[in-house]
Amino acid sequence: MAEAYYLGIDQGTTGTTAILFNEKWEAAARGYCVTQLLYPRTGWVENDADMIWLSVLRAVSQAMEKVQALPEQIRSIGLNHEGETVVIWDRETGEPLCRSIGWQDRRTARYADMMADRYNSLVREKTGLMIDSYFSATKLKWMLDHVENARDYLRQGRLMAGTMDTWIIWRMTGGRAHITDASTASRTMLYDVAEGDWSGELVELFDLDASMLPEISDSIVSGVWADPEAFLGIRAPVCGVLVDQQAALLGQACVTPGLVKTTYGTGCFMLMNTGGTMARSQNGLLPTVAWRIGGKTTYALDGGVYVTGAATKWLQEGLGLVDSPADTEELALSVFSNGGVYFVPAFAGLAAPHWDSYARGMMIGITGGTKKAHIVRATLESTAYQVRDVLDVMRRDSGVEVSVMRCNGRATENRFLMQFQADILGIPLEIPENEETTALGAAFLSSIGVGDYGSVEDLAGIWRCARYYEPKIGADQRMSLLYHWHRAVERAKYWSED
Repeated sequence: MAEAYYLGIDQGTTGTTAILFNEKWEAAARGYCVTQLLYPRTGWVENDADMIWLSVLRAVSQAMEKVQALPEQIRSIGLNHEGETVVIWDRETGEPLCRSIGWQDRRTARYADMMADRYNSLVREKTGLMIDSYFSATKLKWMLDHVENARDYLRQGRLMAGTMDTWIIWRMTGGRAHITDASTASRTMLYDVAEGDWSGELVELFDLDASMLPEISDSIVSGVWADPEAFLGIRAPVCGVLVDQQAALLGQACVTPGLVKTTYGTGCFMLMNTGGTMARSQNGLLPTVAWRIGGKTTYALDGGVYVTGAATKWLQEGLGLVDSPADTEELALSVFSNGGVYFVPAFAGLAAPHWDSYARGMMIGITGGTKKAHIVRATLESTAYQVRDVLDVMRRDSGVEVSVMRCNGRATENRFLMQFQADILGIPLEIPENEETTALGAAFLSSIGVGDYGSVEDLAGIWRCARYYEPKIGADQRMSLLYHWHRAVERAKYWSED
């Protein structure tokens, strides 16, 4: 018999990855297609939604070609996506009415601040979130107010809206399914956690309309199939849907309360499984839905860092200091220390625990002796410091003393960064054998959907640790580094007036 594959699609901020997992959960083939971020104005971040869909088709095609997989060999489809990014389109033509607005976009920061002054307690009570332009609701409001004919289309019943999972599934099913899952809905600022559905009060508060929003499904979706005419000849159930960070939490087998994972990508995102309890943060973290299966919700605490891998890319593309992000490891190791240089990469403000939309990037401590290697090292170190700040808050909010952190993402290949991360955290790091943990989480969820596995807990028997980093510096050195980092952060705050 021909081998069957579970297809995991990881639609990320700067590209889409497709993985074909065989029945031993080995990554049999990988496809990847870059997507371009667009920056039309300061603080604005956009994407072409049609190009995102095209990237899905190209990535899946690449993966299938590598193993000569036929469409009928795809047993199930799991999809994860970048979360809060949104797009609106015409129901009749299927055409987007504008570019998608990315999760990093800050154009609605002033509006979010105004709403927070009056309604933050209401939104927090219903959703667990604080009002911020990071989430989808204010982006959708901006689209309705500024995109030509958007409200006309709404009145005519032609306007459809959604995050990237909604858009991709709508295209994948030939326009038959307009859905999202509970983990994604919990990132919109419109989801009533207690009711498990859109909040009519919040939809009205942000001057939106429920008719434009997708149906909310469990994370294991039932009754949704890919249309072979729309999706590369594949007719398979689309039965696993998650936000990317929740997919990584599952892919790292953090399926019991207290387990923590951190994903290193364009940004850096830490999640802790809190089980059936939504832990309401007092320190700027976000309680969120990890996944909802059979109507039962598992929650997580989420701490996001906006700019980590993007800062390394900036060293390459913005400053020309390195030819490739891979070069940063050798450069960082070529100097004994950061030379007193600290870099706060607040290109789009600061996320948890600061939530400062007006912070901007800053490098401080430069002297006549500063070399390129010091700047590169300070950039890598900034990732580790930000992750430490989030973990400290997570420990306080959860009351759990975290003893190990599981890490995934391309930056985990950087030995300097991973060792410095263990040093600055003071706990060991575990790097998984299967590096495609985000696509794995989505694909594994889909395997439950087709009945091949019974529960997410079954993934714990599949997960394997490949590399392990122990802390090598003492507490005094760690505290000194953190002290100077926090001094730098305070100087970067509240800089922008836009």
